[in-house]
Amino acid sequence: MPDWSLLPKELLYLISKNLEDEDYCFDVVHARSVCTSWRSTFPFPCCLLRPSYSLPSFADFPSESKDLCTLEKIPLFLFRVKTPATSPSMYYLGDIGRDNSEDHMKHPSPLQCSVRMKIPGSDPTLMNMLDCQILSLGHQYKMISWDPHSLATRFRGVAVLPLNKEEGGGGFVVLIGYSHDLLVLKSAERRWMRLEKTSIATCSGIVTFRGRFYAFFLNGDIFVIDPYSLEATPLMPLQPLSSINYLVQSGNDELFLVEATLPDAEVIEFSRLTCRVSRLDEEAGVWVVVSDIGDRVFFIGEQGNVACSAKELPDGCGVSGNSMLFTNWPGDVIYFCKYGVPTGYVEDDLNFWRFSREYRVMIRNKSPPVVAFRVER
Repeated sequence: MPDWSLLPKELLYLISKNLEDEDYCFDVVHARSVCTSWRSTFPFPCCLLRPSYSLPSFADFPSESKDLCTLEKIPLFLFRVKTPATSPSMYYLGDIGRDNSEDHMKHPSPLQCSVRMKIPGSDPTLMNMLDCQILSLGHQYKMISWDPHSLATRFRGVAVLPLNKEEGGGGFVVLIGYSHDLLVLKSAERRWMRLEKTSIATCSGIVTFRGRFYAFFLNGDIFVIDPYSLEATPLMPLQPLSSINYLVQSGNDELFLVEATLPDAEVIEFSRLTCRVSRLDEEAGVWVVVSDIGDRVFFIGEQGNVACSAKELPDGCGVSGNSMLFTNWPGDVIYFCKYGVPTGYVEDDLNFWRFSREYRVMIRNKSPPVVAFRVER
């Protein structure tokens, strides 16, 4: 084999300029593992960095606190371990950063490196990234350096939006769901305030879409919040259901609402879950019920609710478009949800999304920071 470390620096620079796109971030990590010279030439990919910000603690709100907590921006990825066509596909969905993508690299040959994936309850797993298909799923924010045990039942999600970005400003606004309140902080003021005139229920989660916050609550309420005026506007589904609601953002293109319902019965039958999916018509300010989400796959769970393009995954791997997977569902065996699945019950309306038995999903881990699952027939 040629000694790649002897390439002239001018050529290395040209190569590095062509790998600046987010889609090539793991190619850059591979390149940095070749030798010291390549490592110094290729800057670490920005999309794998985890920028953080120190903010006043919100643990004692409404009292002013001199303590600090840390807001961290975390990239999310879906790893598919490449296996023979006859073998079940293994997936890892979660966050990764510099600490576990580079400091633990092992490269027995010049162009190899591995990612250490720590799954609670098991030994760290080293995955050779050359043997993986990797899809970027955007990012999420997390609050760290606060007591997760005392606040675990009260802290419900965090989201961030930039302010005055078009005017060259560097300000931002942070929104968190805390207990029965929504708390907001603007970077210029650095103090938490309670957001008035929202739901009386506990916040389930917060997402951002096209420059606005969308907060959803346990009782089904959804509010759109302007980051400048902090005005909260209700955005209710058409014909609300007695359901658990989830918001799923598909890039900056579309925002979807998933309403998950179990039939009333003395014994809960999780297998009879029904879901309704709606797409946001932003101009009209309404939800439009849909039966098709295209080639998308929704992953809904503790790692956040994300959308993936099934077209980027090979045929036969078990993950097909127009489907959803609840990774936080009870038990270790679950199924993808698809639209119009026959149930065998005459009284059931087929105009919903239900579990399809086409592929079985074996969950190895469902706790943050990584969901690990195997898809098999």
